[in-house]
Amino acid sequence: MTEQNATGVTMDREYWDGRYRERGQLWSGRPNGVLVEEASALPPGRALDVGCGEGADARWLAQRGWQVTAIDVSQVALDRAAAGTDGSAVTFTRLDLAGTAPPGSYQLVSAQYFPLPRQADHAALHRLLAAVAPGGTLLVAGHDLADLPAQHHGGPDPADFYRPDEIAAVLDGDWTVLVDEIRPRVSAAPPGTAHVRDAVLVARRR
Repeated sequence: MTEQNATGVTMDREYWDGRYRERGQLWSGRPNGVLVEEASALPPGRALDVGCGEGADARWLAQRGWQVTAIDVSQVALDRAAAGTDGSAVTFTRLDLAGTAPPGSYQLVSAQYFPLPRQADHAALHRLLAAVAPGGTLLVAGHDLADLPAQHHGGPDPADFYRPDEIAAVLDGDWTVLVDEIRPRVSAAPPGTAHVRDAVLVARRR
């Protein structure tokens, strides 16, 4: 995702490639707990994994019969994810929602802790919502802002990005909001962080 926020940090391809190059493995390698909790009972179809990182969520979905398009702005992350994925059920694509719409429409669009930037025209948000097919599910998880300082570790300001409840507030009559809540995390927080609660949105397109 390419976006410059109030701190002057530009979360573009260069930023994320640098983050991934700092470590041989940036994330845990396990699927996000909110995805497992909310998607386990969904019938498989086509899924869009937004901000797929190293591919743990995409692999989990593919193992359950989903055909997955996994997008990320970082080519380093995508190469790492593809190297750890067997079979043809996942297509990894470099794509920045700030300027490009995902291809096609999906029965599940999952954005787990994805920094979707606020924009004056809400273009990236509209692209995210448009990717959900009629009858499909939008699943968005983020950190509860109460667990975060205004500017986390000198990096991007969380206030520069949409919260799940803000996305819920803009959904029109074409949507049914199933979950819009703050809940305890179902999986351990990343080491060195204070993330103990998740903000979760589950909505179905009519």
